[in-house]
Amino acid sequence: MDYRLHLAKRMLVNKRGSLIGAVLAVSIGILVINVNFVIFQGIYDAIIRDMSEYRFGDIYVYDEEKSTIEKSDIVLINWFERIPGVEAATPRLEASATAETRILGQQHEKFNVPVLGVDPISDIRTSTIHETVGDGQYVYARNSIVVGESVASDLGGCSRGGSFMSSGTDPTVTGGIDMGYCQPVRVGDSVKLTITDQWGIDQKKRFVVTGISGTAGGQGFDRSVIIHIDTLRDMLDRSGESRSIMVRLQESASPYDATQIKNQFLQAFPNDNLRAETIEESAESTLSGFRSGIAMINLIGYFGMGSSAFAILTIQMMLVNSKTREIGIMRAIGATRKDILILFIMQGMIIGAMGAGAGTALGLGYTTYAKITNMEFQGSLALEVNYNWQKIGETAFLAFILAMIASIYPSYRATKKQPVEAMRSV
Repeated sequence: MDYRLHLAKRMLVNKRGSLIGAVLAVSIGILVINVNFVIFQGIYDAIIRDMSEYRFGDIYVYDEEKSTIEKSDIVLINWFERIPGVEAATPRLEASATAETRILGQQHEKFNVPVLGVDPISDIRTSTIHETVGDGQYVYARNSIVVGESVASDLGGCSRGGSFMSSGTDPTVTGGIDMGYCQPVRVGDSVKLTITDQWGIDQKKRFVVTGISGTAGGQGFDRSVIIHIDTLRDMLDRSGESRSIMVRLQESASPYDATQIKNQFLQAFPNDNLRAETIEESAESTLSGFRSGIAMINLIGYFGMGSSAFAILTIQMMLVNSKTREIGIMRAIGATRKDILILFIMQGMIIGAMGAGAGTALGLGYTTYAKITNMEFQGSLALEVNYNWQKIGETAFLAFILAMIASIYPSYRATKKQPVEAMRSV
């Protein structure tokens, strides 16, 4: 072993407090960057995940000029499902409705809700929205309706500040006025929707609630209702039309495959004014600003790592000052300025390696905890946590380099001490 490395290790061991402080400075800087990455990149990936799983799929098709696709959705779906790499495709239709319900004889306030029309069979193969139904089951008949949790609460009068009332308990009503109790809509209750068709005529229909959907985050359907697409077509008087086609690719498919299939589709239907987008394109408007925020947060994290480098510089200066006599003795017995320079740079390398290792271990521990526990952001959106080994490695390497660079000036100061002056100054 190089004697300079041996001396560097012994000096650091003799100053354990300074060593621990320097290592903590580096490891905390790395931990902050990893925590920021897990949270903010996790939110970013979670939004993409939910947009893909619930709303857009891997490829999203719509008419860029009209509000609906007039071409038969059967033709479009059959085309996609013949392409290798495509798992399934499903039509979607959207509208707005006025919803109202009557619970225990009490009429609740009407309010507008977004309505999503789905084909129950193909939608289950293409989307995972059916997995969010925690109570009851997904749409299965033309008169069934799945209600988002927020809508279920609002329909029960809970949006007015009432407290939740357990099933089977009557609310206290005086003169038809809710006295602070509420009971969210439950499976088996009925909900009446009023939808204005394309001719401006109100169409009314009563549905049976078959499921309650709970989806955290802004990409789910907590504030919407879901019904059979054929029922919605009848109410809008838009037979056979759909708002969009959602396409799911097989798990083995790559973003490149999605782009290739999208281009094949556009070439196959060049005169239908149809537009197809991959999930990256569909999500662009939503995520463009979010990416800037992530970059800013990461920049703040790197500034924090820079502060760690200043802490190392300060600690190294203290080590140099505390080792003045040793430096003088080493110079007196023949050590060159280069030897002294290398000695203290090696100290910085040891600090950087230990700090990078400890910080990376802490960061991986936090990442693993977030992944295992399905960590949620502010109790709502479940983060999509992934191990980005390139990012982890780059952060650890940067911390090591900064620690080494921070040791250069103290090392240079150590080389300027003359042997006689160094021993006399102690």
